[in-house]
Amino acid sequence: MEEYRLIVDLVIALGAALLGGAVAQRFGQPVLIGYIIAGILIGPNTPGLVADIANVETLAGLGVAFLMFTIGVELSFSELRHVRRVAIMTGGIQIPLTIVAGWVAGLAIGWSWQAAAVLGGCFAISSTIVLLKLAASRGEANSPHARTALGIGIVQDLALVPIIAVLPVLTGDSDDILLSLAQSLGIAAIALILVIVVGTKLAPKVLYAVARFESRELFLVAIVFIALGTALLSELAGLSLALGAFLAGLVVSESEFDSHVLSEVIPLRDLFATLFFVSVGMLLEPWFVIDNIRMVLGLLATLVIGKLLITGGALLAAGANYRTSTSTAALLAQMGEFSFVLASLGLADGIIDREQYGLILAVASASILISPTLLGVSPALVSLSQRLPGVKWKEAAEVGGEPVDAGEANQVVLCGYGRVGAVLGDVLAGNEYPYTVIEINPVTTRELREVGVRAYYGDAGSDALLIRAGVREASVLVVTVSDLLASRAAVRRARALNPAITIITRAISRNDVQVLMDAGADEVIQPEFEAGLECVDHMLGTLGMSADQIAMIVAARRRSLYEDGDRPFSIP
Repeated sequence: MEEYRLIVDLVIALGAALLGGAVAQRFGQPVLIGYIIAGILIGPNTPGLVADIANVETLAGLGVAFLMFTIGVELSFSELRHVRRVAIMTGGIQIPLTIVAGWVAGLAIGWSWQAAAVLGGCFAISSTIVLLKLAASRGEANSPHARTALGIGIVQDLALVPIIAVLPVLTGDSDDILLSLAQSLGIAAIALILVIVVGTKLAPKVLYAVARFESRELFLVAIVFIALGTALLSELAGLSLALGAFLAGLVVSESEFDSHVLSEVIPLRDLFATLFFVSVGMLLEPWFVIDNIRMVLGLLATLVIGKLLITGGALLAAGANYRTSTSTAALLAQMGEFSFVLASLGLADGIIDREQYGLILAVASASILISPTLLGVSPALVSLSQRLPGVKWKEAAEVGGEPVDAGEANQVVLCGYGRVGAVLGDVLAGNEYPYTVIEINPVTTRELREVGVRAYYGDAGSDALLIRAGVREASVLVVTVSDLLASRAAVRRARALNPAITIITRAISRNDVQVLMDAGADEVIQPEFEAGLECVDHMLGTLGMSADQIAMIVAARRRSLYEDGDRPFSIP
């Protein structure tokens, strides 16, 4: 069985995650709590079925990389600029103050100043994957506090570079801290410039060349290659794997393929991100926590309260209001995935011992475990802050994004821009109706963008792509693609996303009409049948039949195909 060990571990981890997530959902809790508890149960520190943590952590690393990649794709450079000022200012205050708070806490429990410094570094780093999962589960992924928290999280990831550079100094292996820092920061700066400058030029060209093959498999391979390749180069350059994946996503976000990339990567992201939370649970030692419960709770309280106060205060200083400040601070009040990395490096360098390492892991895991609860009580914390003496409620502008102008919401979404779609587009443009196009041909989407049409490359059956195209705000969706499976998927997903939208679709054969009606289409048009009726109209008119008689015959023939109970049909 050894040759299948990776597969066995994957099956064990996913099975446990499925069970744990289902139980958590059943009791109204976020699924990530179920994943962590599942990890505890299959970890090496509890009896029963055990998975190899090294294999699970390797797969979990892919989850972190894909998550950060999709974040980059969703954000783009232009959107990131909205949170740049507040993220840098807040991170610049929060990181050093949190390091000091952790350092003081370490000294208070009798650790050496070097070990306490490692604890402070672990305290300073929050979990990007946790905050995004929490925000998404509450439907707040695009909220000001989620965007702001993400910006601060990125600043924290960047700060990890100098923090790691200082570790050799704490062991006495380096005599010149400034030289060590300068070397690490220099390498990081060069890597960032190369990724951004070279990537923005190269990645869109690679994706365009691959997209022209119109092969979904090749396109997916190209996406994974770009995401993991950039992440690996970032790791080799001294930056983190996650930061490299995020930069790769930012690069892709500037291309016309961003929405399709997102729809392809999301399933991979969700699968491997699940394993990250399972791996967190596997690291936790329940008996160690029980034996050191007072120490764990004391450090946990210091971490959470300290981060809430420091991050919230820094955000207020940066101009955010109390609601945004409190919610953002709650999202960032845990230790992150890179805290585990930092603790592991500290253990390997001999700065902390095994017991101190176990304590850091216990506090980090517990902080992640209570994160959903903490975010849930953040509205109560906002109300409490209003009642504090001397605190004036501040209605400053929200930080982290600009509201969408309702007037820009697209009234029509066209899925497919072949001959039929082009006619519809011309009519809409001629009558000044705004519209968006989803098209699988990269040449067509590029040409449309060049003339100012909002066009997205990809499969219209993807929720991510339909949302990006504005289906939730649109009043009409017209599906003109010739593939029945693609049409049915687009109709079903659009109906689920916007029950009020009017959906008009094209059927290739008569048998497809009922299938598309059942999928949720309001009106289905079968082109060949309509062409036949048009010929009937002209033919009977030439033979001398009156217009009223012709209209009755055509209407009867049309009902024979389209009529289905109370469903409406129309004459195009």
